[in-house]
Amino acid sequence: MHVTTASLQFSTKAAALVLRAARVSGPVFRDDAAAITGLSISTVNRQVSALLKAGLIRERADLTPPGAVGRPRVPFEVNTDGFLTVGIHIGYQATSITTHDLQHRVAGAISIPTPQAATPEEVVAQVGASARRFADRWVGKRLLWAGVAIGGRVAEGGVVDHPRLGWQGVPVGRLIAEALELPVSVASHVEAMAAAEQVVNPGDQNQNFLYFYAREMVGIAFSVDGAVHTPAAGPPTIGHFPTGPTTLLDPDNTGRLEQTVSDSGILYAAQKAGVDVHSLDELRAAARTGNTVANAILTERGEVLGRTVALIADIFNPDHVILGGQAFTDYPEALPAVSKALRATTVITQRDVRVARSAITVQQKAAGAVALDAIYADPLEALARTA
Repeated sequence: MHVTTASLQFSTKAAALVLRAARVSGPVFRDDAAAITGLSISTVNRQVSALLKAGLIRERADLTPPGAVGRPRVPFEVNTDGFLTVGIHIGYQATSITTHDLQHRVAGAISIPTPQAATPEEVVAQVGASARRFADRWVGKRLLWAGVAIGGRVAEGGVVDHPRLGWQGVPVGRLIAEALELPVSVASHVEAMAAAEQVVNPGDQNQNFLYFYAREMVGIAFSVDGAVHTPAAGPPTIGHFPTGPTTLLDPDNTGRLEQTVSDSGILYAAQKAGVDVHSLDELRAAARTGNTVANAILTERGEVLGRTVALIADIFNPDHVILGGQAFTDYPEALPAVSKALRATTVITQRDVRVARSAITVQQKAAGAVALDAIYADPLEALARTA
């Protein structure tokens, strides 16, 4: 079984560049692909022939210009019919399992509660079994690769340390590979979300951006020139950051970011404040139907997040800041509070800040980016490993 950590960067290999031209600009002619990639027309022709033989791209003879002569005037595009990858996002409370075509589009998805088992290995094995059953639905499709996005630190070979779950040295990659009988890539979930933004927004590959994620966990990732930075010591840890003063949030006065703004943290604060809710959906519904305390809690969450985003962004000074995770997307009514707190805290007055386009599917897109990472990096080599 082949298990690796995802590279999460744009590849400069010729086959990868041609496949990317087909994915981003297809249907595309070979001379246009040469102009897009900077490769010679002869190199493009060789790569197109190899990718056609592998089945990763297909020709569109129906789009050939009238009067054109020869194969170079037949455009090509990514083959979205024959292949799928399997993406798995293992979260603190919920796990999503998806299939993706070679365009990174979700073909199917399910969500399951993250299993509660005696050992981390049993948890991962149960996730793998669920993924196997889901993958088996796709009769007639060739499954190429699997990707796992998960919190914590991912070491070589897909071995995971996840303090929040109490995991240490868990062979996540190997266990998923054994369950699915596929090659597997593994990545830290916030870094995978940043990589998904690059896949969704390919025109931003030369830009540097900070990705800030908040839901049950909070985290950041930084992308430079199309490569998501993956520190050897693991992703940056920001859950312990001081929150500053709070009114309704953090009733136990921990002063720590993750306890204050996490889903469980704000639900706990709501219950302490006398709001009779038992889920985030109920809290948001209460806020939208006139409960001023519920709205104040969600708004204060936005204020704390806005201040934190500003402080971290001022350190890195990226071209863009991308806000991801349901803490931002599931209650957009609080985004003005995020913006106001960010502007009041930052020293950069014209910073470009945007909400991630993946929105509610961010975990699915992250898992898909990991599942497709090896194929996008070296498509012919990746296909050879699945033979």
